[in-house]
Amino acid sequence: MKMSKLSLAILGAAFLFSTSAFAQNENKGKLSVPETITVEGKQLPPGNYKVEWEGTGPNVEVKILKGKETVATAPARLVQGPTKAAVDSYAITKQQDGSRVLSSIYFGGKNFSLEIGQSSAQTTPTADASTR
Repeated sequence: MKMSKLSLAILGAAFLFSTSAFAQNENKGKLSVPETITVEGKQLPPGNYKVEWEGTGPNVEVKILKGKETVATAPARLVQGPTKAAVDSYAITKQQDGSRVLSSIYFGGKNFSLEIGQSSAQTTPTADASTR
């Protein structure tokens, strides 16, 4: 009897830890950019980045990482979409000075996106979206 209680406790703990690990993965994604983009005033050169965000939405804080180093942070809005994105992609807004500002990030296989920046709801992304 003691053995079955111990087994049940171990099984419950394993489930709890796996659930929390799974939940953490929900707030992560990838961003691959073939061009220089700007995020909250910081220029990101072409490359592969990790995206992490804190919060359950709709307002979250986004961190963009290169390796383990945070290279940009920005406020964002978590927006549910009607369908899942086919691939990881992003949208930019072209500024008058020619710079390209990150406005949205889409995650392959997910039916939500992140609208980046405080004014993201007021800007219209260009047709330029990278897919990879």
